[in-house]
Amino acid sequence: MKFLGRLMPKRFRKEGAVIPVVKLQGTIMSGGGRLRPALNIANVAPVLEKAFGMKEAPAVAISLNSPGGSPVQSRLIFTRIRELAREKNKKVLIFVEDVAASGGYMIALAGDEIIADPTSIVGSIGVVSGGFGFPELLKKIGVERRVYTAGENKAILDPFQPEKEKDIEYLKTLQLEIHQIFISMVRERRGARLKDDETVFSGLFWTGTRGLELGLIDGLGDMRQELKRRYGPKARLVPVAASRGIFGRRAAGVMAGSPAIGADLAAGLVETAEDKALWSRFGL
Repeated sequence: MKFLGRLMPKRFRKEGAVIPVVKLQGTIMSGGGRLRPALNIANVAPVLEKAFGMKEAPAVAISLNSPGGSPVQSRLIFTRIRELAREKNKKVLIFVEDVAASGGYMIALAGDEIIADPTSIVGSIGVVSGGFGFPELLKKIGVERRVYTAGENKAILDPFQPEKEKDIEYLKTLQLEIHQIFISMVRERRGARLKDDETVFSGLFWTGTRGLELGLIDGLGDMRQELKRRYGPKARLVPVAASRGIFGRRAAGVMAGSPAIGADLAAGLVETAEDKALWSRFGL
């Protein structure tokens, strides 16, 4: 009977609306190692194309869970979602899981509506740069730092040299420019829904409940209940994922015993520590 039902014209079927669901999760960064897949335009573009390509779907639902990362990759993902929404004439509903902060919130702005759990974390509209300095360590272990440049500012912010006030000021200038772009995006996408509160663009973050009061999101709830409420109890949520190769995900890896494995493991440990630090800012 199900087979015969699929042969019937769609206007006579009793099936509910089909809603493609895309999951965007993780730290936003270009590249990414084999041990920690990254959230970036290269990885998500094929999935977004597939989801928005489902002709009969009235909307695309995106489950978002990210503490942020690269502003460039965040904007690229945001832009691609908006381009596909216009091209395919589909509504975009963003559902925040644990967190949509910093670059994660920038991606969330691509939604026509943003819905979060009352205990989700949203916001952190700001720019941060972090690193370590090692000038004293080199002295203690008897290592001399030698840097040769063509261009007086080529070695700006070198972590093995003492900080220079002019370098810090230059970095802050760049941060302010990026921050203003972020603010403009929020104002444009949130419009009159955004409350006039001086803390909104301060880099603070809030629960979904407070985010709703500030106009950063549009509602509280979870994906399944919300989509069933909007599109009927028979609405079908269809997860959309990247296509696997003929040999599965292992095809992109390295052969056992490869010299690259040691390097991957070392890089993976650093990436994991950085990743953990970013998530822990939001108590996760």
